[in-house]
Amino acid sequence: MINPTEMQQLFRRHLRLCRVHEGERVVVLSQGRRRENYAEAFLYAARDLGARAYHLRLPEGLPTDGTWAVGASELAHNPEAVAALSRADLVIDCVFLLFSPAQMAIQEAGTRVLSAVEPIELLARLFPTPEHRERVEAGAELLAKASTLRFTNPHGTDVTYRLGAYPTITEYGYTDQPGRWDHWPAAFVFTGGADDGVDGEIVLGPGDALLPQNTYVSGPVRFRIERGFITDIRGGLDAELIRSYMESFRDPRGYGMSHVGWGLDERAHWHGLWPPSFPGGMGMELRSVYGNVMFSIGPNNELGGPNDTACHLDIPMRDCSLFLDDEPVVIDGDVVVEEMKPAGSRR
Repeated sequence: MINPTEMQQLFRRHLRLCRVHEGERVVVLSQGRRRENYAEAFLYAARDLGARAYHLRLPEGLPTDGTWAVGASELAHNPEAVAALSRADLVIDCVFLLFSPAQMAIQEAGTRVLSAVEPIELLARLFPTPEHRERVEAGAELLAKASTLRFTNPHGTDVTYRLGAYPTITEYGYTDQPGRWDHWPAAFVFTGGADDGVDGEIVLGPGDALLPQNTYVSGPVRFRIERGFITDIRGGLDAELIRSYMESFRDPRGYGMSHVGWGLDERAHWHGLWPPSFPGGMGMELRSVYGNVMFSIGPNNELGGPNDTACHLDIPMRDCSLFLDDEPVVIDGDVVVEEMKPAGSRR
């Protein structure tokens, strides 16, 4: 267990990576009673660094039917709070605003945003490093130059994304540039295919993961993709549950293909969802697993796209091979580009 003093010290180390300094305006955003200990520790850490820091706490939201609707936020009803957050230099998001119009407005104002919602043990074990940033940025440089991304796996996956419509996004766990968002922990690089530019078949194998459900699939699930949309989902119980989840939103845009990329943190564990030793997390560990390939279904507005559906799935996959313009980047779940490998394993 990490005590409050250790948490404050950990957060202060992190805020140094975010280049928080004397006189900066730092706002910690929370909701209800959730992550109150994070908010307090971030406030003390920011003030230790000389920042002008305060806490903005939103009221607890209305009860839901249990469906995770991305982009929904109490800030949608509070433009004054959005304006206050937009005047900050750094917003520490302990709510999870990603995909929301509020976060986009805050970033457009030049405010950098850091999401910190994972369990504290995970924040400590996967503490971001400049080396991981360098490796993620090396991946982003390759991805930004590519016109196609194709990935396969032994179960029959063969899907191609036509690139160039959307920017390449890096996640390395901290933010020190105006308007930039990141998520602690993270070591992941991704982009999106053209809205009508994803075609092929994706086949999940046993042990591939579903997020935000935070579970592993037990058998094959086949997605048929045509012109950027899923047209067919087949398989056993896992496929039925996925179809039921997506149908519950009653939004055909929920079948659109969103971002795709790969993880680069060799410290991350694939078994991070089992047993559920860290309740309350959102599966960031699996997104970051070294050599995993993850594709996303639903909204692409975080890339600047038009799809802001609330239906969202992230699906990290094992043992895939990924190619940029037919050049290998990941082969059978192992990164093969030297600049993206851990320093100790390079030739």
